[in-house]
Amino acid sequence: MRLILFASALWKDTCDHNAKNCPNSNLSSNTLKKNDLRIGLRLRHARKLKRLRLKDLAAVIGCSESLLSKVENNKVRPSLRMLHNIVTELDTTIGALFVDSYAHDHVVMRANERPTLGVKSGRRSDGVRLECLIPYPDSRLLYGSIHVVEPGGGSEGTIKHQGEEIGFVLEGEFELTVDKQTFRLSTGDSFFFESHQPHGYRNPGKVTTRVLWVNTPPTF
Repeated sequence: MRLILFASALWKDTCDHNAKNCPNSNLSSNTLKKNDLRIGLRLRHARKLKRLRLKDLAAVIGCSESLLSKVENNKVRPSLRMLHNIVTELDTTIGALFVDSYAHDHVVMRANERPTLGVKSGRRSDGVRLECLIPYPDSRLLYGSIHVVEPGGGSEGTIKHQGEEIGFVLEGEFELTVDKQTFRLSTGDSFFFESHQPHGYRNPGKVTTRVLWVNTPPTF
């Protein structure tokens, strides 16, 4: 209940805010915004800690060595599904990519301070953007973010992991698929499901969709 009340308050504050397969990824021609994360170096570091060669990781996640190299060099943005597959094989999470953004005594994060992570969807290099809500996402209890999904954008397939998740549609239209069931949501709707069920989403509308999303534990 507290989470829904929090989401409702956040919805009021943000309603006016406008800020395929292993998937092929297009070269990003967009200039990174102020708070955009360059995740390539962190992914490469995590891969080397696992003592995995580039071609070995590429084979496991099902993409070319060349494409994975471009991801690590920040020349290409992966889809959300591809990124999740990479971090899963590296025994880390998407949320962990935001670690060290803030000190642990940081309580308030202003709207223009949130670190963001853009991923490829469809023909857009930034079809989905994740805005980190937790100042120190290495939290052991939960991970929260706002998924900003452009029209036609989405997860590019399904993912699954351990835990539970709850979401609240702040604005726009949202199509959520959980365990082969598809649901159409609109502004003000919420959802909850167990994360081990294959799940994915897309924006079927004509305007940007924003979804408050919380996972516990932070396995996303």
